[in-house]
Formats: sequence, C-alpha cells, structure tokens
Amino acid sequence: MSVVTCLRCGAKNRVPAARTGRVRCAKCHTDLPWLVEADDDSFDAVVGEATLPVLVDMWAPWCGPCRQIAPVVEQLSQDLAGRLKVVKVNADASPRVAQRHAVSSIPTLSVYRDGKEADRMIGAVPAPQLRDWVERSLTV
Repeated sequence: MSVVTCLRCGAKNRVPAARTGRVRCAKCHTDLPWLVEADDDSFDAVVGEATLPVLVDMWAPWCGPCRQIAPVVEQLSQDLAGRLKVVKVNADASPRVAQRHAVSSIPTLSVYRDGKEADRMIGAVPAPQLRDWVERSLTV
C-alpha cells in the first residue's frame, strides 16, 4: 500500500497496489494517480485484477533510457488518473516476470487490458510520442 497526495485537495490517501475499479480521494472523490510497483510475486494480482487499462514499465536502475522516460511515465499516471493504472517492474529484481513476458530489452512498455497484453513499445521515445501511444491504447 502506498500513500498518494490528492492533486486537488492535498489529502493523503492510502492506495493499494491491487484492486478493481479506480482509486479516488477519500476527501474530495477526485481520481488519484495510480502508480505502483510489482514484482515476481505480485505482478499477476496487480495487473490481472485491474479493471482499468494498465501501463507496465519494465525497467532497471542501471538503464539510462529507463531513467529518461521515468518522469514521463509518472506524469502520465497523474494526467490520466482514473483512466490508467501505471505499474513499474524492475526487470533485474523480477526476472520471472521479464522472462514470462518475453522482455529482452528495456525499457519495455506494455499496455494490458483485462490482464492480457494489448500493445507493446520497446525503447525510450520522446515524451509526445509516448503520450500519443498511451492515449491511443486507451481508446481501443
């Protein structure tokens, strides 16, 4: 469980990594950004139980391109609150997830719907291109 500050009213909210529906502020009911981490043990629950589309960011701490797009991914979680859940997976710390999903290069960004991968992008791209790709994936 993580604590997220509401962008509208400033209230602090506990946000679970896995659940259905959207996450909303307990005080003002505004949709909250949903940015969580998953690993080998939690990936299926965190991604599979989501009823929102899920953007999965497979990354590693030593990866320069991963660090380059990290702020963009975080901003997407804020800008698309209520429409998108963002899950970060450290590929080094979660090798079973990376292997099971055939991740051979990072960063790998995938959009999941109903627990299944719907689209994938490999490598760092400029922020506008990444945003366009995610927004297109939400409308499919």
